[in-house]
Amino acid sequence: MTLLKTLIQILLIIIPVLIAVAYFTHIERKLLGAIQRRRGPNVVGTFGLMQPLADGFKFLIKEIVLPSNSNKFIFLMAPVFTFIISLMSWAVIPFSKYAVLADIPLGLLYLFAVSSFGVHGIIMSGWASNSKYAFLGALRSTAQMLSYEISLGFILAAVSLLAGSFNLNDIVEAQNTVWFCFVISPLFLVFFISALAETNRHPFDLPEAEAELVSGYNVEYSGMTFALFSLAEYSNMLGMSALMTILFMGGWLPVYTDSMDYCGSAWFCGKMLIFVILFIWMRAALPRYRYDQLMNLGWKYFLPFTLTYLIVLVAFVYTFKIYMV
Repeated sequence: MTLLKTLIQILLIIIPVLIAVAYFTHIERKLLGAIQRRRGPNVVGTFGLMQPLADGFKFLIKEIVLPSNSNKFIFLMAPVFTFIISLMSWAVIPFSKYAVLADIPLGLLYLFAVSSFGVHGIIMSGWASNSKYAFLGALRSTAQMLSYEISLGFILAAVSLLAGSFNLNDIVEAQNTVWFCFVISPLFLVFFISALAETNRHPFDLPEAEAELVSGYNVEYSGMTFALFSLAEYSNMLGMSALMTILFMGGWLPVYTDSMDYCGSAWFCGKMLIFVILFIWMRAALPRYRYDQLMNLGWKYFLPFTLTYLIVLVAFVYTFKIYMV
């Protein structure tokens, strides 16, 4: 009975996430169309609302082409592994005070560990494809994600220091008076930029640079294998939006203290939507970085800045005994 209950709880999280991912692509195409003064999807269904379902069906019935001389097993397992890893992080995301699958004490460390596993699926896909373009794209993505994970780790340490806990619910409740985006606003800005690089989005979408790599690490994939990579990418973006909401925007806490408690999930989703729109806006507004600029930004600017900020914050907190709890 306990196993059945757990499975139902998992499905209650995964199914809405997959639906949200599908319509994330629709919102993105609509907003990009509006920004570029053109129409987005508007043919399949009312206002084009059935377009994500049509795209999913198209991917489902398309043939999966296996490149010659590729490692077939790893080639097929890479997108499955990447997709599963992208869903694992949602197990500890608190949508409200009690709406969380696993409220573990080290939830923040769990999220950081799971996000690090995403690199393995990408490097597996690039190597197993037996393609120079795919392999170069996988190497780019691996170097990029590892570079910015270090800065993200220092920022997560700063947030856990202020909250006095690694538990995500405790971090949210520590922002009951003031959100961390106001307390450590420079780290909030660095975290958002690093999240763009971590999810391979504009202006840091170098692993999928069509001009040089003909789509990068997923160039040899088709059908549902390509769809799994796409779903994983958009799930990671939603996950990063949820994480930024928890760490810096008060999570499920309402903007007004007299708001009703049962609206926590609505507040959480509304704040997430802000970051989703920012992800799309960055794609429409910014040109792509050169790869050397990307590496310089991560290693020469973000890494020293976040490390110095963390050291100063530790000294300040322990000297003046200032905690948010």
